[in-house]
Amino acid sequence: MDGVKLCIVGAGNLASKRIYPYIAAAGGKLVGVCDLDEEKAKLKAFLYGGSAYTDALEMVSREKPDCIIICIGPEQHYALSKEMMRLGIPVYTEKPPAPAAAGALELARLSNETGVLCTTAFKKRYNTVYSRAKQWLSGFDSSRYVSLSVDYCSDFYKNTTPRNEFLLDFAIHLIDVTAYLYGDAKEVFCFSKGMDAYAASIKFANGAVGSLNFNDARSFTVPTEEVEISVEGSNFMTIRNSSFWRITENGKPAEWREPSTFVSNGDSGNDTGHFAEIADFFAAVREGRTTRSNIYESYKSMVLYEAIKRSAETGQLISVQYEKVGGVVDEPANA
Repeated sequence: MDGVKLCIVGAGNLASKRIYPYIAAAGGKLVGVCDLDEEKAKLKAFLYGGSAYTDALEMVSREKPDCIIICIGPEQHYALSKEMMRLGIPVYTEKPPAPAAAGALELARLSNETGVLCTTAFKKRYNTVYSRAKQWLSGFDSSRYVSLSVDYCSDFYKNTTPRNEFLLDFAIHLIDVTAYLYGDAKEVFCFSKGMDAYAASIKFANGAVGSLNFNDARSFTVPTEEVEISVEGSNFMTIRNSSFWRITENGKPAEWREPSTFVSNGDSGNDTGHFAEIADFFAAVREGRTTRSNIYESYKSMVLYEAIKRSAETGQLISVQYEKVGGVVDEPANA
C-alpha cells in the first residue's frame, strides 16, 4: 500500500524527536517540509524526504498532500488548521489545538461543516497504559465509576506565554486523560499557588469525583505521573509513569505490568503514544473516519482546562458547560 502523502509544518525539537522518525513506519510518505528556518526544513527534507518550503500555503499548493501535520505553537495550530480545512486537507496538530477553548470550538465547527478531519496529538489517549485503562473501564457502566486521582508534575515553567504555560503545555496531557477516561465534567473547584501548582476537584456528569494535583516543582528527568482509578465492587487500577499498571478486580489481583525500565520518557512510540497516534491519523485519512483525539474531544479538554484555571483565579466553583457542534455532542462528522 502506498503511504499517505504528507506535508509537515515545523522542524523543531519535538517534531524532530517524535514525528519525523515515525512517519514511514506509521504509513506516511513525506512530500513537503515547511519551517521559517529554511535550513531546518532542508535538513528534514534531506533526512526524511520531500521538498523544503518556508510558506505552508505554497507547499500544499505544489505538493497536494493527503494530509498535513502542524507542530509549531497554539496560535499557529489554530490559524493554519482553519486554512487547511478550508482547502479540504485533513489536519493533525500538536497539542493544544488553540490557545483557548473558543478557538478549538471554532475548529470543531469548521471540521463538522467541511467534513474534513481535524485531530490533536494528545498522545496519552494512544499510549499503551491509558488505552488499557479505557478498555478496562469500558467493562463497567459509567454509573459505577467512583473516583479518579491524578498526581502529575514537571520541572520549572516560565509561565509567560501560552507555549510555556505549565497548565496548558504540560498539565493539559492529564487534563485530557481525565476527560478521556471519565467523560464530561459537571463542576470544578481549584486552589492554586500562582501558575506553578494546582489542586483541583471535579464532579463528573456520571456522578464520579476526581482530584488532580499538578505542579512544576519536580523534575523532567525523574517523572511524576501517578493515577488511581476506582470502580464500585473493589475494582481499581493503579497507573505509574505511562508504563506500569496494576489491576484489581473484585478485591483480587487480576493483572500486573511492570516494564524493566522507564519507557514513558523513552523512545517507545507505543508506550509514549507518539507512534500510535500518528498511525491512527494516517489510517483515519485513508479510511475516511474520525480519531479518538478529534478536535471536538480536544475542545472539551480545553473547556476543562479553562474551568480549572478560572476556578483557581476566582476562587469560585465553576459549572462546566460544553457547546454542541452541529447537534452532535460526542464527535464531529469528520470525513
